[in-house]
Amino acid sequence: MKLPPESAEFREQRLRMVAEQIEQRGVRDPHVLAALRAVPRHVFVPEESQLFAYGDYPLSIGSGQTISQPYIVALMTELAQVTPDSRVLEVGAGCGYQAAVLACLADQVIAVERLESLAETARRNLSILDCGNVEVICADGSGGWPPNAPYQAILVSAAAPEVPPPLLAQLAEGGRLVIPVGGRSVQSLQVWHRQGGETTLRDVIPVSFVPLLGQFGWREEESKR
Repeated sequence: MKLPPESAEFREQRLRMVAEQIEQRGVRDPHVLAALRAVPRHVFVPEESQLFAYGDYPLSIGSGQTISQPYIVALMTELAQVTPDSRVLEVGAGCGYQAAVLACLADQVIAVERLESLAETARRNLSILDCGNVEVICADGSGGWPPNAPYQAILVSAAAPEVPPPLLAQLAEGGRLVIPVGGRSVQSLQVWHRQGGETTLRDVIPVSFVPLLGQFGWREEESKR
């Protein structure tokens, strides 16, 4: 990753973000913490929101979508247990921030985004950081991305009413699927672990994500009710 020129203020805000919002809330993996210190979150938000880039909340990135709260990005990344040889699928790439964090940890990241405008934004943002191990694909991510399966980790940055079967099918032996599942306003962040040909489920914390739209998620009309 290539870090573009930035102000000392942004760097200080990012280090404080990791120390106060992430470490103090229990994220301990040193590699995840290093990735969050390295990736400039302000690059991934609209210019008018850059002053708020390191706050402890999600921010709008347009098209009704958000960049997730930094703590949630860190927690989901830690739960996925990404290693340097992992091939990772991210569903709901948005502006590309989560993919950039994963790029610091994994061998290959496939980031799928349903909206072409956001997919282009993610590609542009990731190119600024020279994240050459990330491929952004515009597609219905609720069905995963079979051409590169199986994946050692799958992270879903949008909420599904139930776990999409194709995502479980594309999970490698020993792999983990991290996904918010539930209603339109509140969900449970779940970890599905494939081991010995079986999958086990663990509920982690309640969360609130934008809906996962697509064949194996919410239909457009359902998401607006």
